[in-house]
Amino acid sequence: MKKTIHVLMFLSMLLTACSSIPLTVAVPVPTDPAADPASAVSPAPAEIPLGAGYGVDGGWYELYFTNPKSPLASQKTGGPDGPLAAAIDSARLTVDVAVYSLSLNSIRDALLRAHDRGVQVRMVMESDNLDRVDPQKLKDAGIPVLGDRREGLMHDKFMVIDHSEVWTGSMNYTDSGAYEDNNNLMRIRSVKLAEDYTKEFEEMFVDDKFGPDVVPQTPNPRVTIDGTPVDIYFSPDDHVEDGFIDLVNNARQSIYFMAYSFTADPIGDAVRARARDGVTIAGVMEDEQINSNAGTEFDAFKQAGLDVLRDGNEGQMHHKVMVVDQDIVIFGSYNFTNSAETKNDENLLVIYNSEIAAQFIAEFQRVYAQAR
Repeated sequence: MKKTIHVLMFLSMLLTACSSIPLTVAVPVPTDPAADPASAVSPAPAEIPLGAGYGVDGGWYELYFTNPKSPLASQKTGGPDGPLAAAIDSARLTVDVAVYSLSLNSIRDALLRAHDRGVQVRMVMESDNLDRVDPQKLKDAGIPVLGDRREGLMHDKFMVIDHSEVWTGSMNYTDSGAYEDNNNLMRIRSVKLAEDYTKEFEEMFVDDKFGPDVVPQTPNPRVTIDGTPVDIYFSPDDHVEDGFIDLVNNARQSIYFMAYSFTADPIGDAVRARARDGVTIAGVMEDEQINSNAGTEFDAFKQAGLDVLRDGNEGQMHHKVMVVDQDIVIFGSYNFTNSAETKNDENLLVIYNSEIAAQFIAEFQRVYAQAR
């Protein structure tokens, strides 16, 4: 009897102590990594202070977002181009650049410094932008710069440094890209990922194959970095749209997207189908593109009653991002268009990591708050 009383007293004390602990509500993460090894949760990344932007350091990656609303943005300083220029300054062997356009003095000068100290610097660009001042300065210094000379666009925005890290995202290496437009830029430290991007670069720079001339040759279509799976796609050779639609079709709770241009009916149809099945949909699209694009998905989204808004940035809302179930991030240079699928040289990553997804959702919330 005494033993029973003591047990009851202990339980009563334990319940009293627990009742004094404040309750918190966690943001739900739909995928449990213990149950599904295709998803990963990393420790919260450390903030990287930027004067005109947002940055976090997750160890194997750094993730940056522009901030056109920053007071420093008009001075063209303090943005994500700073860390990129610093990485170029640390290069010892090679810097390979595939970029649609170049006008950032910080990146131009860092490439010139790398070349001057003996680093192999190579570049491919969209031919329509080759005659601008900064690409010409690189060429005049002896850096080889190759244009695509094709109807489609060389629309990539990536850099591979020392065969060990990749910088990619939606940000063109331009003043407007870094300081006027909403953009993302990610640094990923991975030799296998760098191998993929080097292979893609050399198909253009060495083999002179652009757009639909290229055949699928990605050495590592999926890599796992510190427990996080990453799928790698290059367009048009990898049939990106098929994989994109599969991810949308498997959404169970939510889809948040930021789209500079969204005219791809198959992707739009898949998003609307998930909405009909009760998946939460919210998006922001670039206002100028909505007005100018033939066949924009914006009208169909509004007719379906979806929470999709026009952006409120005076510059461009230039993201090409979709976050599925707060767990999967789809991003890169790939606009949600038929041209991106069939004509242009593009790259796209799918990252299965809820912490990285949370950073993109935070950017979505900033862009959404300014939308209309």
